[in-house]
Order: sequence, then C-alpha cells, then structure tokens
Amino acid sequence: MFRRTATSTKGHSLLHVIKLVSPFVMVVVLQAAVAGFSLEVMSSVRAYVAGEAMWSRSQKNAVYFLNLYLHSGDATQFAHYRTSLAVPIGDEFARWALERDPVDVEAARIGFLQGGNHPDDVPGLIWLFRNFSQVNFLRDAIREWAATDPMLLELSVFGEVIRSEWTKGPIRDSDRLRYLSSRLSELNSQFTGHAKRFSTVLGEGSRAIKVTLTLVNVVTALTLILLLIWHTRRLVLQRHAFEDALHAEKDRFAWQASHDWLTGLANRRAFEARLQSELDHTREGSLGLILLDLDQFKNVNDSCGHLAGDRLLRQIAQLLQQDRRSHDLVARLGGDEFGLILPQCSPYDAVDVAERLRTSLELFSFAWDDRCFAVTASIGVACIADGNATLEEAMRRADAACYRAKEKGRNRVQVDTARSDVVLVASRSREVAAARG
Repeated sequence: MFRRTATSTKGHSLLHVIKLVSPFVMVVVLQAAVAGFSLEVMSSVRAYVAGEAMWSRSQKNAVYFLNLYLHSGDATQFAHYRTSLAVPIGDEFARWALERDPVDVEAARIGFLQGGNHPDDVPGLIWLFRNFSQVNFLRDAIREWAATDPMLLELSVFGEVIRSEWTKGPIRDSDRLRYLSSRLSELNSQFTGHAKRFSTVLGEGSRAIKVTLTLVNVVTALTLILLLIWHTRRLVLQRHAFEDALHAEKDRFAWQASHDWLTGLANRRAFEARLQSELDHTREGSLGLILLDLDQFKNVNDSCGHLAGDRLLRQIAQLLQQDRRSHDLVARLGGDEFGLILPQCSPYDAVDVAERLRTSLELFSFAWDDRCFAVTASIGVACIADGNATLEEAMRRADAACYRAKEKGRNRVQVDTARSDVVLVASRSREVAAARG
C-alpha cells in the first residue's frame, strides 16, 4: 500500500513538472524549428545565387570559346565551348526533372551536379524548388531561367553549325563571319539580360525572406519572453496563494487551539492565559472574575438529547456576549461552565454585571420542539485587587463562590472578596421582592 502511494505521488510530481516545463519546451522547440527552417531557406537561396553565378560564367565562356573557334577552327576551343555549355544545360535538365509529374529527384540531382553545384547544396536546391516554386520571387526567377531555354538550344545548334562548316574548311566569307559573330554577341546580351533579372529577383527574394524570418524569430523570442514572464508571475501568484493559505491555516489552527468549537467562545486554555496576563497587571486596577454554571442543563440534555444541549449552549454564549466591553473576555470552560474576565472593573460593577447576567438567564426560555425550559445559573464572583494573587488562587476563589451559590439554592450570585469578614450575596430577584412585601 505504501509503495503504491509513493509511486502515485512520484507520478503526480512528474506530471506536475511536465506541466510546468512543457510550455517552455514547446516554445524552445518552436524557436529551434524556426531557426533551422531559416537556415535551410537562406542556405538554399544562397545555393541558387551561387549556381546562377556559375551558370552565367559558363554561358559567357561558352560564347567566348565558340567565337574563338569560329575564327580559328581550333578543336581545343570547341572542346572548351562544349565543357562550358554543359553547365547551363545540366541546370536546365535539373529544372525539367523537377517540373515533371512525378518529380524525378535523381535526374534533378545529376543535372545540378553537372551544373557545377556543390554536392552539399543540391538537396537544398531541390527542396526549395519543390516547396517554394510558387512563391513570387522564386516563380519570377524560374521564369527568367526558363526564358533562356530557346537561347541555349540556339547556342547548341550554333556550335554544331560552325563545326559543320569548319569540317569543309576555313570560313573565308567575311560577311558570314561577321553575321555569325554578331549573332553570338546578341545571344550573349540576351543571356546576360535574363541572368541579371534572375539575380535581381533572387536577391530581392533573399532580402524579403531574411526580413520575414527575422521577424518570425523576433516574434518567437518575444513569445518565449512573454511566456516566461507569465509563467513566473503565475508561480509567484501561486506562491503567494500558498503562503496566504498557509497563514490562514495557521490562523485557523491558532483559533481552534484557543476557542471552543461549539460556541466560538475562548476556551479554558485561552481563558487562563488571559487571566494570568491580567493578574500580572492588577496594579493598574481591580479585576473582576466571574464563573457561571447552568442549573438545568442536564435536564435539557437528558430529556431532549445532545443536539438540544448544543443549541442551548450556543444561545447562552450569545447571551453572555451581549453588552460586553471590547476588552472583556467570555469563555466556555467546559460542559455547562462559563467564565468572564472583566479587567479594570470595581467590585460593585462586577457584581452588577453578574446580577444582570443572572436576570437575563432567568428571563430566557429555551424552546425545543414543543417543550420549553427555564434556564438559570449559579454565579460566583471574585474581585481581585491584590497584585500578588496567583492564577490558581483567583480560580479557586471564584469557583468556591460559584459552589456556594449552588449550595444556597441556585439562581443566585455569590461574591468572594478574599476577606473573611465580608461576604456579599446578590439574591434572586423573587426573594428580594418577597422580603420587601
């Protein structure tokens, strides 16, 4: 059982940790994914820029070597022409392979390698073409690239025509030479125009991508910062809530330790602690101590049950608190016994308070179901002015007075002044009235 509980606790703790860190992990993973994507896109665009430079240089070399061959008939120049022309033709084959349905990735790879692209750049070239060929900047660049296909075909045919003429001997027609040279120059100008536009569009796209990806990275970073702030604030609020709950729990325990759970009054422990504190300062004024014991509580409990007894105790507690000063203390000492501490209270005032409490209880009627009960109390009052009185002595004097009140017939106030020659007794109001009669 213990092992199962420990395992369950560990599992719950692990889930809690996962819930705490998962938002950060997700944002960090997103940040890493965006950064990886940014690097891949920029690397692929850079590969196309490098490929365009290789393409443009090879195309110019092809025109240059073919023009030399035109005038010299040197087979070496023709071989250089073919080698240079193979580069843009390889790139052309790669584009055709990527435009097929389905895409021929292997043919595209071979074409790009023939185009002089670095083997490590080829996967990025293929990936960018396949996934972003419809994006504005890349679509326009591909359009400029495709526009050179007829020119490449013409340059290839041009070379074969010139070679065919040289197989018959040197070209001696000066007009023919001027025409062929002029046409080669025109082709070179057309190639250059498309290559520049291709490079311009790709450069603009590269800069746009850089700005976009920078903004995405900034937004992701800000999201991470905001999430960190939110999460930290949440943790701080949780900590404050936990501290508040802990303080509230401590206050609740402290209240429970010093109060009676049924009536909400102070309990015996708090009563004695307060009495000791007041006894330590009795030099500032006399102290009134009242102990009160209900006379008919057992009858209510036995005839109506504990629920009725509990309700009676709560109603008595409310009655005892009426008209009390802010620094007076009312406590339930246990069972049907209550106590009052009256700081800075003269003996006359203490007896007056006790008599008014007795009268209020005598006039109080407790109803339960269809029955009514009269409630009275035996009250003992100790008036303490001696700064040397102890807690035990003060309680003993008040308790003895309460006991004498019960012995003399209940429903009365008995006063102990700590002087053997003076005993003050506040009799019941009915007896006083009878005596006057």
